[in-house]
Amino acid sequence: MEITNVSEYEAIAKEKLPKMIFDYYASGAEDQWTLKENRNAFSRILFRPRILIDVSKIDMTTTILGFKISMPIMIAPTAMQKMAHPEVLKKLLQQDQGFVYKDRKVVEQLVRRAERAGFKAIALTVDTPRLGRREADIKNRFTLPPFLTLKNFEGLDLGQMEKTSDSGLSSYVAGQIDRTLSWKDVQWLQTITKMPILVKGVVTAEDTRLAIQAGAAGIIVSNHGARQLDYAPATISCLEEVVKAAQGRVPVFLDGGVRRGTDVFKALALGASGIFIGRPVVFSLAAEGEAGVRKVLQMLRDEFELTMALSGCRSLKEISRSHIVTEYDQPRIAITPRL
Repeated sequence: MEITNVSEYEAIAKEKLPKMIFDYYASGAEDQWTLKENRNAFSRILFRPRILIDVSKIDMTTTILGFKISMPIMIAPTAMQKMAHPEVLKKLLQQDQGFVYKDRKVVEQLVRRAERAGFKAIALTVDTPRLGRREADIKNRFTLPPFLTLKNFEGLDLGQMEKTSDSGLSSYVAGQIDRTLSWKDVQWLQTITKMPILVKGVVTAEDTRLAIQAGAAGIIVSNHGARQLDYAPATISCLEEVVKAAQGRVPVFLDGGVRRGTDVFKALALGASGIFIGRPVVFSLAAEGEAGVRKVLQMLRDEFELTMALSGCRSLKEISRSHIVTEYDQPRIAITPRL
């Protein structure tokens, strides 16, 4: 069967993966309202395409933190990919995901490893002082399969993820992640590395301003794949607020709910410099390995290029707020009542 869109990989992954692993990737927190809303919110944004524009040549290239890339679609820092498939996407990743652990010496060691491995930036996850209530993991008593280890932590005194009566991951995080994490730690991290730091997990204007004051090189609007606080808004619904607060001082990226090239266009029209995909990567990785991930990236690229052409945009800088209408916009056409 030929796969024609990114979402089809989820069903294939569900068939291939053990239930505990699939549920770990697919589920959200509590009632999973935010998980659904991350997708549904995109469907409430509509296009205002422009016509009679020469779109014979479409340029999707952009520059992110000084590095030129072929399109504004990137792979999100996603944990435990090897549960999906033994191929790890080292060649496709350029940023490292970071949490701040209680032992700052461990943090320094992890940063040094990332530098030696050639990573270009750190995506600092800041929305996880505690793990969200992921009920699928609790029911499945999630723990790492016996043939896997937390490879990045080898040689570091970070303990093991043990089997528990609920979620082994939740217990492990409770013992290792620093709940006292604050903006001071974002500033401290800059003293131990020259890599730019993207703050991942910002969804408000207030925190946008604080992130910039703390020296963040960029902001990733993210709700952790809807796995932390349920009934938080969809990331696409938070994006414009964050972009306005950033005032062009740092690039703003979107993470969460992207499944179509049309979603990429909508995010850029609302001011994002680029988007990250997470679940489509692990699902396609489970289905077809690295080749599946490359297909996902190509499908999104092709759909995004088509959306640009049909909207009358020849380059990313031509994508503007006027190309979309959201549920929060005032009606653009005034209807005069009959007298």
